[in-house]
Amino acid sequence: MKGVRRTGRGAAHRRPSAGDVVVVTGAGAGVGRATARAFGARGAAVALIARGRNALEQAAEEVRKAGGRALPLVVDVADAEAVDAAAARVEEELGPIDVWVNAAFTTVFAPVAEVRPEELRRATEVTYFGFVHGTQAALRRMLPRDRGTIVQVGSALAQRSVPLQAVYCGAKHAIQGFTESLRCELLHDRSAVNVTMVQMPGLNTPQFSWVLSRLPRHPRPVAPVYQPEVAAEGVLHAADHPRRREYWVGGSTVATLLGQKAAPGLLDRYLARTGYDSQQTDDPVEPSRPVNLWQPVDDARADYGAHGLFDDEAHPRSLQFWFSRHRRPLALGAAVAAAAAAAVLAGGAGRRAGSCRARRPAGQLRSRRGHQWCSQNQRPTIAPP
Repeated sequence: MKGVRRTGRGAAHRRPSAGDVVVVTGAGAGVGRATARAFGARGAAVALIARGRNALEQAAEEVRKAGGRALPLVVDVADAEAVDAAAARVEEELGPIDVWVNAAFTTVFAPVAEVRPEELRRATEVTYFGFVHGTQAALRRMLPRDRGTIVQVGSALAQRSVPLQAVYCGAKHAIQGFTESLRCELLHDRSAVNVTMVQMPGLNTPQFSWVLSRLPRHPRPVAPVYQPEVAAEGVLHAADHPRRREYWVGGSTVATLLGQKAAPGLLDRYLARTGYDSQQTDDPVEPSRPVNLWQPVDDARADYGAHGLFDDEAHPRSLQFWFSRHRRPLALGAAVAAAAAAAVLAGGAGRRAGSCRARRPAGQLRSRRGHQWCSQNQRPTIAPP
């Protein structure tokens, strides 16, 4: 099977290939756009799905310049039939889908009491049901072939909610539950189709410039902030190693999720105290700012691209994720170093033990802790067994 190596019953690891066919939803901006570009740099054929035609064309051109093939498709992921039709077109024009990445979302920044029912419904249809529709479209094609990988772009907020983002947190929690259920089904069926989830930190994406917000000040990601290319790196690594159930990107993600497991009540109080200011800049919200909840905004002005307004503080890499990616060779190196150190210490102990006589001459004492004879000025040494 293309791109898959079996390592045991039900186990598989993908081999990245220039012939891979990849679908990325939400590919017009942010993480989706950076991910599409990164797959293009591998020479993959990338289908880009989003609502905004202008952004899609710009993103597709980036994929081509990076070395890949691009198929831009204007689709609202809230429409299940449209998503399935897009998947069919991808396979007709590019070939069987190897990787499907769900990254599309929209949301509302506001206290729960200020979110209108139609806004909550729309954001959930895009963010949660969009993932469901993409996953089901991929499964309809991957399951009969018994190969393929689905990557869900998650968030630390899929497991630890914050104030002012109940709409987003609720959808991400739903995606988490949906994905865990699907994973169990695939394991039960001993399927070679894989699903994995990548939990992201705060990212410098354009969403903070167009999200519907009822906050008094301009919304922002919680620090520390990472560039979307860091997220894209996590997505590609997850696509290549999909047997791991989820990946955590960024030290802040690790700290958040471990803190949630250890002391969720303490985090409630901490976020109640800090979560409002940490998600807003000092600048007031402009009344004329664009909103992408109902319609794409990237056609109305110059292309937004992958980055948001926070380049000055965004980290271009994650040391934590580098260690996570290389944890096996690092663990092996540590084990080899420990074994070498133990051998050196054992050799030194053996040499010291050999300097002691096997029988007691006059003027020497017998060690009570071993079986070697040592002089009164020499510390007793236990001979190795």
